Amino acid sequence: GEPAAATMNASFAHLHFAGGYLPSDSKDWRTIIPALLVAVCLVGFVGNLCVIGILLHSVRKGKPSLIYCLILNLSLADLSLLLFSAPVRAIAYAKGAWDLGWFVCKSSDWFTHTCLAAKSLTMVAVAKVCFMYASDPAKQVSIHSCTIWSVLVAIWAVASLLPLPEWIFSTTRHHAGVQMCLMDVPAGAKEFMSMFGKLYPLVVFCLPLLLASFYFWRAYSQCKKRGAKTQNCRNQMCSKQLTVILLSTAITSALLWLPEWVSWLWIWHLKAGGPTPPQGFIALSQVLMFSNSSANPLIFLVMSEEFKEGLKALWKWMVTKNPAALELQETPAANTEVLPDKAPSLESPTSTAEKPGSPNSSKDKKKAEIPILPDVEQFWQERDTFPSVQDSDPIPWEHEDQEIEGC
Repeated sequence: GEPAAATMNASFAHLHFAGGYLPSDSKDWRTIIPALLVAVCLVGFVGNLCVIGILLHSVRKGKPSLIYCLILNLSLADLSLLLFSAPVRAIAYAKGAWDLGWFVCKSSDWFTHTCLAAKSLTMVAVAKVCFMYASDPAKQVSIHSCTIWSVLVAIWAVASLLPLPEWIFSTTRHHAGVQMCLMDVPAGAKEFMSMFGKLYPLVVFCLPLLLASFYFWRAYSQCKKRGAKTQNCRNQMCSKQLTVILLSTAITSALLWLPEWVSWLWIWHLKAGGPTPPQGFIALSQVLMFSNSSANPLIFLVMSEEFKEGLKALWKWMVTKNPAALELQETPAANTEVLPDKAPSLESPTSTAEKPGSPNSSKDKKKAEIPILPDVEQFWQERDTFPSVQDSDPIPWEHEDQEIEGC
């Protein structure tokens, strides 16, 4: 039983496992780690679906912007990790032997690190765009859709090439009568892979983190510097809020990824007879790495007022698309005149509650034909601090000078 398993693991100490496979002599670890990964996947799946739904719904209503597409790219990378990589790790921990096949063994680590590299490169691009926006919040930056697609394709192309050696040298092997997923490096490639083990975390983790931190710091400095000079306080506030949210995402990613890269360097530079990293440390570092994919959407949904409003708009849009739910809403709404008008949201207004013969129906038809929708770029910069007050103000031009003086 356990002594035999301990002896088996001692004989495996010199092996470099791949695909998240790690034979464990502890039944607790083989139960706890898959359970934690399943919980992370469920939370992250719901959160990322909400963020993706909000972004797609908003992009559908207006012109796509680079900042939107980059945040969407982050969420898609997170969703890919939770759908494809985390379940493989959970199964690999739960099983005593590798039975997921040769292709999954070969592609598992490569796919995981491709998504992580894409997230790191995307974060650098987000930080750069955030700095450009913070430098002049009132300026409308018009970027062609071809440029946006080129940036996204370039990010994923570079991210897929960086971990390619993991694809090349990962394979299944029988060792001591057990099928395993291992990193099998031939003698001629030992020096190259040793250099790869040192440079890869530097290129994928350290340098992107430094670049993103540099741009975020400059963006935040611009927000503070322009606080007393700009005439558009509303845009300035949105610029500062955007910088803080994205900076929080970058810091969270760095903290949750750090144990995984420490584990990476320890395993790749393990010397004969040297101390091996504890199984618990390796397992928990992978759980923390995947938990970052659940933390990112929570940061957006909790810290950003825009995402909260976008979630409400998405929910209303989904409800209006559902005839059964729409009937439930229309049935108690007998006296529609009691309901006050709300502030403009991200979705187009609907006139389902008005009767065809009512005097306000013609106005509502005009509103439906020309929906009051902000441009996607203005999603970050055109929000009012007190929307209900401004929307109900009959003479907003009289108070415009007061707002500028208040800034």
